[in-house]
Amino acid sequence: MKIVIPGGTGQVGTVLDRALTAAGHDVVVLTRRPLRERQVAWDGETLGSWTREIDGSDVVINLAGRSVSCRYTPANLRAMMDSRVSSTRVVGEAVQAAARPPRLWLQMSTATVYAHRFDAPHDEATGAIGGDEPGVPAYWAYSVEIARNWEQAQRQARTPATRKVALRAAMVMSPDRGGVFDVLSRLARLGLGGPVAGGAQYVSWIHDRDLVRAFAFLIDRDDLEGPVNLAAPGPLPQRAFMRELRSAWRVPVGLPATRWMAEIGAFALRSDTELLLKSRRVIPDRLLDAGFAFEHAEWPGAADDLVRRLRGRSVPAGPGPRGRLAEPSRSLRRRA
Repeated sequence: MKIVIPGGTGQVGTVLDRALTAAGHDVVVLTRRPLRERQVAWDGETLGSWTREIDGSDVVINLAGRSVSCRYTPANLRAMMDSRVSSTRVVGEAVQAAARPPRLWLQMSTATVYAHRFDAPHDEATGAIGGDEPGVPAYWAYSVEIARNWEQAQRQARTPATRKVALRAAMVMSPDRGGVFDVLSRLARLGLGGPVAGGAQYVSWIHDRDLVRAFAFLIDRDDLEGPVNLAAPGPLPQRAFMRELRSAWRVPVGLPATRWMAEIGAFALRSDTELLLKSRRVIPDRLLDAGFAFEHAEWPGAADDLVRRLRGRSVPAGPGPRGRLAEPSRSLRRRA
């Protein structure tokens, strides 16, 4: 198949591009700065010659948007909002204008759309959308508003011939250099991977190979649309999450950090404490109900696998030992 990935040069795009290309698909990445073959220039805001890649494609996977790995200043929050909403809107315009529109539009969203809570998990049907929780920083509500507007831009696109799925993604754990797992591993190996502000906040995550398999599963299926949680079924409190990561690295101790220490650390990393302190307890009910089977459903085994790969820098997420994508994509390859 021909698969177009707007904004496909980040961590998730790199994982998907690598896996889908290895499976034999024609993958085109839309980027502001094309550097290699099969990368095409776009600005994420206006229609242009790049729309020819959408017309006649089979699947569009829109990952475009300013990175959340930054300080959450008013300017950066506005840039996050504008880049996500504008790129989604213009992808919708390109799909609408296509003579042969793609049959599927997978739109990245975020698990941050759900409320900060500890008492119950969020599924797609009953999960509480955030924005008005008591006792949380006011700017966290803006992060939720970004997610809501992001999904709304896809819903409002007039694309009757194209199935649309909004992917409420948790943190993607991949051994690629510079990814969130790489950063957390460095902290753990330095003895700094202890509980943050008590560590009761939940961490939702997904292993990169399950991420690839979930995308292949959604491409294969014709009956899933609307929001889908991309998260392993085993979210766990941050203190347990880091304990298992330290165990995978054979590091016995992780120094705890108070909230103000987390603020200092986030400032030094040019990041924001929302990524550490917001409790994201998300479960993938729609994937599970549809028959998707996670290879890495629980964090201890996933952490061990990722540490082994990071030690050897053997990072490809797609092909397994025999160069194949995971089982759900076999019919995907036949369809190609």
